[in-house]
Parts: sequence; structure tokens; C-alpha cells
Amino acid sequence: MINFEFKKSLGQNFIKDDNIINKIVKYSQIDKNTLVIEIGPGAGSLSKKIIPLSGFALLYEIDTRLKDILNDQLKNNDNYEIIFGDFLEQDISDIKNKYGYSKIYVVANLPYYITTPIITKLINDIYPDKIVIMIQEEVADRLSANYGNRDYGMISVLLGSRYTIKKLFKVGRNSFIPAPNVDSAVISLDKNDRLGNIDGIKFEKFIKDAFQFKRKNLKNNLKKYNLNLIDEILKKHNYSLSNRAEDIPVEIFIEIVSNI
Repeated sequence: MINFEFKKSLGQNFIKDDNIINKIVKYSQIDKNTLVIEIGPGAGSLSKKIIPLSGFALLYEIDTRLKDILNDQLKNNDNYEIIFGDFLEQDISDIKNKYGYSKIYVVANLPYYITTPIITKLINDIYPDKIVIMIQEEVADRLSANYGNRDYGMISVLLGSRYTIKKLFKVGRNSFIPAPNVDSAVISLDKNDRLGNIDGIKFEKFIKDAFQFKRKNLKNNLKKYNLNLIDEILKKHNYSLSNRAEDIPVEIFIEIVSNI
């Protein structure tokens, strides 16, 4: 990779620390019943370790210049497919039916600049059973934040309603080539489906409204809803409409939406 021209526009920072790669693989808990999706395999340093453990792997890579490098790195495996193109433009909704595996895991070092759109697409289109991703540490803190924490926001609630999220470990910038300007972290998301039968679109709209103005309380942000009903549920848990959205646990938001 010495002569490879890394493209900043594609967020290309390839992991070079084998210890970090091995830790990601360990936390991923892949087995032969697993279809693994990797977005942005780069030079294949993670790919070559997860493919032999999986039933089948789908690698999505936007940079066709990496084709020969990836094929060389993965030449001893036959249970994978590389799809070249922008992952955000791919139709992934039929993956489970097409490949027939009981579990879908996502394991990846995601490009920082499109982390949230990728996660949103994955959850909306296929709802993977497990996601283990390396992302910018600041974003990892936001996704895994608990209520009452300054990093807790709309995305924390939307993900927390569907997954149990853990920040696993930090990754220093010197573990990459080229080194990015920020540190990274690896997080895991394990499917819990706390939303149940609640309409996901309805839930997302309510959460967006609740967090619409971060410095305003729930009474001001949720004026178009039945405030008496919401206040009744909040008071049952020792909260009120005077609280801001960042004070409210995910499970209480779920209870509110299930009753409005």
C-alpha cells in the first residue's frame, strides 16, 4: 500500500494495527451461520479475518482501484462477493432472502463522513442482528450515550430503541494509514427490538420533535401532541414536561409513543 494514493474524499484511512483487528473480530462473534456485511473493506486487512469465520461475506467497496489488492488478499477464500459501488445506492432489502442465512452481522471500519447515513440505511433496510463498527470517537460517544449525558440525543434514542449499544474500546489515530485527525472507537449494537409493534416512522417523528430545540423543554417541543397524556406518563416515572428530551430514558419515550 506504500504507492497507493489515498483519497480523502472517500474517507480512506486503513487500519494497520493487527491487535485492533483481532479485537474487532473477537467482539463480532461470527460463525458459519452468519452472513457478514463489510462496508469499505479497503485493503482487506479486516476482511481476510472475518471471511473464513463466516458462512458468507458481502463486501461493499466504492473504490475500484482496490479490486486487485482485495482479490489478492482474499484469494484463499471462496465464500465472499465484492460489490463495487456506493453502498448508500445499493438495494440491500432482499439480502436475507437471497442468501438465506439466519443471522446478518455488519462488521466494518466505516468512513467517518457518512457514518450516520450508513447506519440508518442498514437499520431501515435489513435490521441486522449485530453491528460492530469502528467510527469517529465523538460519534461513538453520541450513539452510545445514556440519558442525562450531554452526548445523548435523537440518534441515541432512535438506535437505543432497537439495539443495546456498547462502546467497546478506543482506537488511537496512529493505528491507521494515513493517520486521521481524530481518534476512533469501536462500538457494538446488539438487536433488542424494544420498539415491538410500534410504528418506526411514528416513533422517529416523535423523537425528532422532542429533540427539535435542544435547549427547550418537552412542553415547548411537543405542543402539537396531547400534553396531558404525555405528562401523566412522565410523572409516573418522576419526570415532567419541564424536563428536556435529553433527560428522558429510551423506554419512557417508547411508552409515550405507544400511548399517543
